[in-house]
Amino acid sequence: MKETIEPQNFAERAIWISIIWTFGFYAIGGLYILGAVLAWILFAHLCIKLWKQDDDTPLEERITIPWGIWVWIVSMLVMQLALVMGHLDFNLGLGEIIKSTIGWAKGWALLALYPLVGCLNIRPKLMYRAASKICAFTLAISIPFVLAFYLHLPQRLYVSPLRAVGGPGPDFFEVMLYEIDPGEGKPRWRLFTPWAPALGFVANIYFFMVLRESDRKLRWLGMAGCLVMCQISASRLALIAMPAVWLITLLLSKLSRPLVIIGLGIASFIGSITLNEIIEAIEDFSEKFTAARKDSSRVRAALGRIARYRWENEAPIWGHGVVEKGPHLVEYMPIGSHHSWYGLLYVKGFVGFLALAVPMAWSFVDLTIKSQKSEAAEVGLSMILVLFFYTFGENLEILAYLFWPGLVMMGIGFNAKDLKDRDSLEASEQPVLMPKQELSKT
Repeated sequence: MKETIEPQNFAERAIWISIIWTFGFYAIGGLYILGAVLAWILFAHLCIKLWKQDDDTPLEERITIPWGIWVWIVSMLVMQLALVMGHLDFNLGLGEIIKSTIGWAKGWALLALYPLVGCLNIRPKLMYRAASKICAFTLAISIPFVLAFYLHLPQRLYVSPLRAVGGPGPDFFEVMLYEIDPGEGKPRWRLFTPWAPALGFVANIYFFMVLRESDRKLRWLGMAGCLVMCQISASRLALIAMPAVWLITLLLSKLSRPLVIIGLGIASFIGSITLNEIIEAIEDFSEKFTAARKDSSRVRAALGRIARYRWENEAPIWGHGVVEKGPHLVEYMPIGSHHSWYGLLYVKGFVGFLALAVPMAWSFVDLTIKSQKSEAAEVGLSMILVLFFYTFGENLEILAYLFWPGLVMMGIGFNAKDLKDRDSLEASEQPVLMPKQELSKT
C-alpha cells in the first residue's frame, strides 16, 4: 500500500510546494527568484524558532546546528569578504560592491543557507517523495518538449516579465522548448533550467533522493525521469557523474564493514600490478570524452587557461572582484565560467578558492563517517560528490537556485544523529497495542 506523505509544518510545506510546482514557477519565469527568496524566508523562520527555543521545547522540535554547517556559514562569509576586497583592490566603487553583494546573497550564500535549513524538522522521506513526483512529472512533460523540435515549433516561446527584477541574464527567465547546439547542430533540451548541461546537473541531484523513495512504482518513474533528463541534455558530465557517484557512495558508506576493507586491499594490490594499463585506459577515455564535443572542450580549456594566467599575474590573493567578458577565442563567454575553481581563482582569488575547498572537504569527511549508520547522511554524501563533480563543469553559485534540494539534504545528513533521536522518539510515542489475551485478563 502506498504511504501518504504530506507536509506537517511550515518548512516542509514551503519545500514541498517549491519542488512540486517547479514547472509552474518556470512557466512564469519565477524559478530564479524562488530559489533565492525561499532560502532567506526559511532562514528567517529558523531564526525565529531558535529565538523561541528553550528547555521546554519538545525534542523533535529542537534545532541544533552541527559543525559541518558552521563551516559552510563561515566559508560563505569569507567568500563575501574576498568579494569586497577584490572590489577595493580594483577601485570598483560602492555601487559595484552593493550590486555584487546582492549577487552573493542570491548565489554563494545559498550554499550555507540551505544546509542550515536542513536543521529544521524536515523529514527525509518528504524530500524523497517530492523529488520522485517532480521527476516522474518531468518524464511525462518532456514528451511535448521533444516533439516540439520534430514539429519545427519555435525554440523560444517567451521571456518572462520577471526579467525586470534583474539576474544573470535572460536565459534564467525565458521558456524554451528546445535549443540547437551551435557546435554539433543537434537538438538539446534544457526544460526548466537555463542551459542544457544544468538539466543533467539537477537530474543527478534528484536521482539520489529518488533512489530512497519507498513507493516502488513512483521510484522507477522518478529514476526514468532522471535518466531521460540526462539523455536529452546531451551532457557528458551528467552521464558520467551518475554511475560514478552511485558507486563511490556505495563504497564509502560501507567502509566500516570488514569485507569492504578486505576488498579494497585486494583491489589496491591488483591496481598496483596493472597501473600502466589503468593509466592508459584513463587517458584513452579522456581523449574520447574531449572528442565527443570538440568545440565545447576547446572553449572550456581556453577559458581555464585565461582565468589561471590572469589570476596568477594580476590578483592572486583576492581576485578581480567581478567577472569579465572573454575574447572571441572563447566566444565572448565570461572568464572563469564553466568551472567553479577557475571562476573562484579569477573573481575571488586564492581566498575564495579555499572558501569552497575547505567546506567541501569537511563535508566529505563528515558525511562519510555519518553515512556508516545513517541513510540521510548517505544521501548527503551523494550530494557533496555530485557538487564536486560539477565544480569542474559549472559555476555552482549561479545554479544554486536549482539544486538547493540537494543542499537541504546535506543539512539533514549533517544532523543525522539528531534525526535518529527524533525517529526513536516518534516510535516511542506510538500507542502499544496489547494482545487480546492480555486485554481479557485486565
